[in-house]
Amino acid sequence: MRNKLAIALGLATCLLALAFHPAKGADKVKIGFVTTLTTGAAVMGRDMKDAVDLAVEHIGGKMAGLDVEIIYEDDGFKPEIGKQKADKLVKSDDVDFVVGFIWSHVLLASRKSVLDAGKFLISSNAGPSQLAGKLCHENFFSTSWQNDQTPMAMGEVLNRKGVKKLYIMAPNYAAGKNMVSGVERTFTGEVVGKDMTKWGKDAQLDFSAELAKARASGADGIFVFYPGPAGPAFIKQYEQAGLVDVLPLYTVFTVDSISLPRLQKAGLKGVLGSQMTMYWTPDLDFPQNRKFVSGYRAKFERYPTHYAAQSYDAIFLIKSAVEAVNGNLDDMDGMRAAMADADYPSVRGPYTYGNNHFPIQNFYLRKVVEDEDGNWTTQVVETVYTAHQDTYASECKM
Repeated sequence: MRNKLAIALGLATCLLALAFHPAKGADKVKIGFVTTLTTGAAVMGRDMKDAVDLAVEHIGGKMAGLDVEIIYEDDGFKPEIGKQKADKLVKSDDVDFVVGFIWSHVLLASRKSVLDAGKFLISSNAGPSQLAGKLCHENFFSTSWQNDQTPMAMGEVLNRKGVKKLYIMAPNYAAGKNMVSGVERTFTGEVVGKDMTKWGKDAQLDFSAELAKARASGADGIFVFYPGPAGPAFIKQYEQAGLVDVLPLYTVFTVDSISLPRLQKAGLKGVLGSQMTMYWTPDLDFPQNRKFVSGYRAKFERYPTHYAAQSYDAIFLIKSAVEAVNGNLDDMDGMRAAMADADYPSVRGPYTYGNNHFPIQNFYLRKVVEDEDGNWTTQVVETVYTAHQDTYASECKM
């Protein structure tokens, strides 16, 4: 009788423990983060990593009582390496979430490795049209934007400013093509010239021939997309070519908190007042954004970029999912539903998700200014789009 009572009490204790602890049995939330930590593009990866570390610090290193473990992997700016790292994260490390991805071609190469393994895939930068449309997936989410959206907003700005003839330059890869198609979709004037330049390991950084063509084209504006190290290289050559007062510059993902310190140090004042479109900027007046920007500047002594903002958001999106299921990481349906609700404090303010799990959000025109301490940064000029959904959502069958 005593043995039966002891067994019964033991079972009751186990059931009680299960009721108050995560069902998976793991004592941590494992997040694999893929970004570029080597090559010249590492400056972007550094911003993303720093933001993730800050977010983990801000949540006390825990989600629903579980420890958070971040495993960083370097894609080396190459799709094949990104895929190898994604395979490692899901097969060897058995992570719960795979996050990150600066580059659209790296994300596209890695997506099947993650999604076929039944893991959540969260892009904190790349937004290729394929994943927004026909390749959308229930376990894929973005905390950034679909590639076409930001240049679409710039196309609207160009129309409002009365630009009639436009010259376009961008790198020849998936995101570059999306950026060009985005601005062409909304710009109602004439595209008088277009150059798609070499990208990747041996990316073109000498734009003198293209800038000469732009000058001679008769354009009254030039639109460019050159992320990372290519941005400062282009801006320097644009100013040296004497185009600042001849051919107004309109950009996306070219002038940011990575390039501005370099441009300021080089004394390239022609960038002051230049305009770009973006869903986020450091001066957005939301509580989470104020906390993020002030914390980031205090810790790293520089302004964060949008790469950082999106990565910071990704951690809070995951936290909302894990806490919605009380740490039960086996409850994929519960976590998916929680993420689809976007019920977490975002640096961009409240937003919703479309059927393809890309944000429906505002886009702003912003310009380069000098802050009160003499640092070059960006600030909002006006709202271009309110609650904007990407074009490809209609192709998603979810």
